[in-house]
Parts: sequence; C-alpha cells; structure tokens
Amino acid sequence: MRPNILLTNDDGVTSEGLWAAYDALAEFSDVTVVAPSTQQSAVGRSISIFEPIRANKIRINNKEAYSVGGKPTDSVIIGLYALKLKPDLVVSGINIGENLSFESVMTSGTIGAALEAANHDVPSVAFSLQVEDQGDKFDDPKYSCLDFEDSKKAIAYICKKILKKGFPIKSDVINVNIPQKFTGIYEITHLARKLFETGVEKRLDPRGRPYFWINGPLYEDAPEGTDVHSISKGNISITPLTLDSTAYECMNEIRSLLEI
Repeated sequence: MRPNILLTNDDGVTSEGLWAAYDALAEFSDVTVVAPSTQQSAVGRSISIFEPIRANKIRINNKEAYSVGGKPTDSVIIGLYALKLKPDLVVSGINIGENLSFESVMTSGTIGAALEAANHDVPSVAFSLQVEDQGDKFDDPKYSCLDFEDSKKAIAYICKKILKKGFPIKSDVINVNIPQKFTGIYEITHLARKLFETGVEKRLDPRGRPYFWINGPLYEDAPEGTDVHSISKGNISITPLTLDSTAYECMNEIRSLLEI
C-alpha cells in the first residue's frame, strides 16, 4: 500500500513550491493538499480561535486541493480533524525562503504547521529553499523563477527513508533547508542563534507621521555545525527539532535562585 501524506505550507495553496513538493511526493505516495488560501508567512503557530474557518475543495494543475481560510496550523487541524485524514507523514513546504536559526523556528509558518502536526502525534518534516534575493520571498509564490529540482530530489529521498525506516524517536519535527546551489552533501546540523541582523527603519508618511519597517541583512555565516553555516557551504541542512522547550539544565539554578 502507498503511504498517505498530508501536504501543507505557509506560502498559500497556489505556491509553486507546494506543487513542486506534490510532484515529488506523488511518485510514491497518496498526497492530500490542505493549505492556506493566502500567503501566511511568519505567522508561526498562531491559530484561528476567534473566527470560523472555511475549507473549500478546489482544483489546481488539474489536481484536487483544500483551500483553507486560515493559518498553516489551521490547515493541519482541518486536515486531521475535519477531513479525517490519517496521514503517515505531514510535509510542510517547499517554502520559498530559508527557515534557519532560533528566529525562524519561532516565527515560521512552515515550521509552525509541522510542529502542529507533531503536537497531534503525526511525524512531520518541513522543507525550505534558500533564496539568493530576499525580495523573492515577497513576490507572488504562484509565479516563482526558482529551480526546485534539488528540492524535489531531497524531498523524495528524505521522505522515502522516513517512511521506510520510521521517524527518529527523540525528534518531533525534521527541519530541512536546501541551498540554491547544492554541493550534493547532506549535513545534520543544530540551530544557529540568529539569521538576521535585526534593524528598524523609520520613515514618514505623506502627512509627516512616522511608521517603521523591521529589516536587516542576513548573517553571511555562523559557527560550524549550525544550519546557517551548512547552507552557506551549499549543503542541505537537516535539523531535528523537539516540541519540548524546557531548559532542563537550568532547573537546579532556578531552584537555588528561588530557594525552593
């Protein structure tokens, strides 16, 4: 029997990256697309609890998909609990733009969807493709000029291995980042601390009132062994993530601090 995969993302159901992932996965599995109707980048694990969620069956590229009027996490929840899907694996991506470091793990809708699946005991993998021009992240993801061939090969290779051998026991999500120029090397990494040099640019509107843009360039490199360093070398970065954010090594220090 072919495995069942729930495919989602945060760039929206029309994203070229999503459908590149579909093409790679459909070669060996039955894929159901449940993805946000619109662009939802950087929403993390936010969830729609104050408004209803609509999920409409549509056709894209002559294939059926569910377009969800909500966040990536909503799409996963709708897939699992409204559509009653029983996936062997949830795949999130291919995101247009890298998701590296502490920063991205905490804010990425791509990773947020994968974490949501893991929170419901479904193994999940997030895939992201590096962009050399950061402006590509803000263009219409339906019409991308990116080359997804290396990403499709990586998706097929990694997902086949997981489905055959089982998901790593002590990991909840596997976060995969693919460089634009791939060396052919897969590297197991840990998260770098930062991806961006954070800055804020102040501007004035036509009425002279201030507004702000959060911006800042990418760090060009990071310590060896990190995901940011791996991508800078042209390697595919594979980082196991866990839902448990407890700082165990700090517990005794806090006991001493609070005298408890």
